Amino acid sequence: MNTVIEIKNLKKVYDNGFAALNGVNLEIERGEILALLGPNGAGKTSLISAITGIISPTSGSIRVDGFDNVLEYRQARQLIGLVPQELTIGAFDTVWNTVRFSRGLFNRKDDDAYLEQLLKDLSLWDKKDNQLRMLSGGMKRRVLIAKALSHGPQILFLDEPTAGVDVELRKDMWKMIARLRESGVTIILTTHYIEEAEDIADRIGVINDGKILLIEDKDTLMQKLGKKQLVVDLKQAVEQLPTSLSEFDLLVSESGNSLTYTFDASAESTGITKLLSAISQSELQIKDLNTSQSSLEDIFVDLVKKPSTEAN
Repeated sequence: MNTVIEIKNLKKVYDNGFAALNGVNLEIERGEILALLGPNGAGKTSLISAITGIISPTSGSIRVDGFDNVLEYRQARQLIGLVPQELTIGAFDTVWNTVRFSRGLFNRKDDDAYLEQLLKDLSLWDKKDNQLRMLSGGMKRRVLIAKALSHGPQILFLDEPTAGVDVELRKDMWKMIARLRESGVTIILTTHYIEEAEDIADRIGVINDGKILLIEDKDTLMQKLGKKQLVVDLKQAVEQLPTSLSEFDLLVSESGNSLTYTFDASAESTGITKLLSAISQSELQIKDLNTSQSSLEDIFVDLVKKPSTEAN
């Protein structure tokens, strides 16, 4: 893979002094799916808006497939498709005319066969002659995706694409994203559905306070930052832990029937052997043992709770 988007020391400070982006450095690889996670106001939309040319950065540089997105904005913008968070489409145009017009904005030759297939892929073909005001919110979201793909972009930005949409559309979108990725399209998405990022992304980026806290291969991230839990089910409930177990960071369930021990699986010593030995010596009887891996959501919540200076 090679770099298709290169961002260096990107800053965006608004007139009121708010720093939406505070020195972002990021490289996005061609053909990957990058999920960008962050709480509301973290800078996700500002970053996408800067890359796509919607807002002008205060300082720093952005190159899209080698093109400077300020000095060579036409070449850079031709390569990008954007599905915005808001439903920004007209009311009285038809679906077909809207998508066809979007393709024309990029000075692409007519290709009705391509647009027909696009609408069919998005389950919009039977709505092609409908005015946009007649569509449901989910159908309007599909039209935004069709507009973004109408000119055959190499890079697709999806800003909270599944926010407020039905399960069927969400599934259709992920299928389409998978097909686009197979065809070589680079996809960058922001989402609040962390489980979806966990399922579909190649790399995960976490942004907060206008800074990239980390960007990592998903599997590596889970391995490095994910913690495991050992759940010890007891034969008899315990009301209070024996003093011999006080050195271990154990969480007792409400019922008193299980103990949970969190450990770092990558550490030289997990402490599990010592814990199990201590439990046996305490005369508590073990019924069963189970382990579980912390989810991407656990990692994300832990990261954004930390001060930016600590995370960096």
